[in-house]
Amino acid sequence: MEEPRKGPLAGVRVLELAGLAPGPFAGMMLADHGAQVLRIDRVEAVTDRPRRDVMDRGKRTIGLDLKSPEGVAALRRLAARADVLIEVFRPGVAERLGIGPADLHAVNERLIYGRLTGWGQEGPLASVAGHDIDYIAISGVLSRLGRAGGKPTPPVNLLGDFAGGGLMLAYGVLLALFERERTGRGRVIDAAMVDGAALLFAMFYTGIADGRWGPRGTNLLDTGAPMYDTYETADGGFLAVGPLEPKFWAEMLDRIGRVADVTDLPSRDDPAVWPLLRDRLTAIFRSRTRAEWERLFEGSDACVFPVLDVNEAVAYPHNRARETFLEIDGVPQPAPAPRLLGGERRREPGELAPATRLHDLTEWGLPEDEAAALREAGVLA
Repeated sequence: MEEPRKGPLAGVRVLELAGLAPGPFAGMMLADHGAQVLRIDRVEAVTDRPRRDVMDRGKRTIGLDLKSPEGVAALRRLAARADVLIEVFRPGVAERLGIGPADLHAVNERLIYGRLTGWGQEGPLASVAGHDIDYIAISGVLSRLGRAGGKPTPPVNLLGDFAGGGLMLAYGVLLALFERERTGRGRVIDAAMVDGAALLFAMFYTGIADGRWGPRGTNLLDTGAPMYDTYETADGGFLAVGPLEPKFWAEMLDRIGRVADVTDLPSRDDPAVWPLLRDRLTAIFRSRTRAEWERLFEGSDACVFPVLDVNEAVAYPHNRARETFLEIDGVPQPAPAPRLLGGERRREPGELAPATRLHDLTEWGLPEDEAAALREAGVLA
C-alpha cells in the first residue's frame, strides 16, 4: 500500500488523465501539497524506462485503454473512490468515451470533475485546435506584450498554459473541495486558458479604459520606462533594474555615483526624455561587469539585481537560504509553493516517478486480481 501522504491535501485522491503540460502542472501542485495523484496514461506510453518529468513528482502512473469497454469500466471503478478527476480532452471526447461528468457522477456524486481546455467547453472556438500563443492572443493580453515598435512577444507558454490554465484549474479544484464540505456534492470545473489569461491582466483594464495605459512597450511596467528594464553589462550579463519609487531611484543613483558620473542624467519624470535617459543608463551599466554591479548594489534598496540563468538561480544565496529549489532523482527543480507556515516543516514532494504496483490500486477500488487480469489482457499497463 502507498505510504500515507502529508500536507493539507492528505487524503484527497486525484485521477489525472494524461495530457500536455497544463494538466500535469495542476496535478503536480495538488500532489505537492499531499494529494494522492494517480496519472492515467495510454497503455503504450507506459514503459520500463523511468519518467524524469518534474511535473510527475509525487504521482503514480498506470496505463489504461480507454477505447475499450474494460478500460472504461476500470476507470469508473477508480473514479468511484476518487475526489478529483483532471481531464484535458477537447469538448465531447470524454463523453464519447463514456467517461464524461454525467458518466462518472453516476458512480460518485462527490467527484470534482476538472476540465482544462484552451477555449472552454462552449463557444465558437470550443472544438478548434490551438496553443498558448493563440489563447493569449484572443484574450487580448498578447497585444500588450513586447517592445515598443516591435511585434507582440509571448512569454514562452507561461501565461496561457500554466498560469491561465493549470494554476486556475488547481484553484478551481480547491474551491470545489471547500464547497463540497457544505453541499456533499462535486462540481464540474470549466477551466479555459483564454479565460485565465484574461483574468491575469485584470489590473490593467482600468488604465486602458481611462487612457493611462498606452500601446505595448510604452508604459511603466512593460519596458517603456528606463527605470523598469534590463541592461547589459560589460561581460555580456544583464541586470534587472526596477527602482520605480523615487526613494529607490535615489538609492540607485547614489550607488552608481560611487563609480560613475550621474549628476547630469535626464529627469526620470519627463517621458519625453526617457530615450535619452535609457541611452545614458545603457552606457553606464555596460561600463562594468555583472559581478561588479552585484557587489555595488548588495544590501541596498536600489532594486537592481542580476538576471540569473536557471542554473544560477538554483545556487543563488537567497534561493538556497529559502530552499526555493530542491533536487529529486538528480534533477534540480522548483520546490512546492506557496508555503504554509505555523505547522509542520514544509514537506518534500515525492519521487519523480515512483513505481506503481498492482496492489496499489486496491485502495482505489480495483482489486489486485482484477488489475492482474486487465494487465494480462493488455488493457492495463
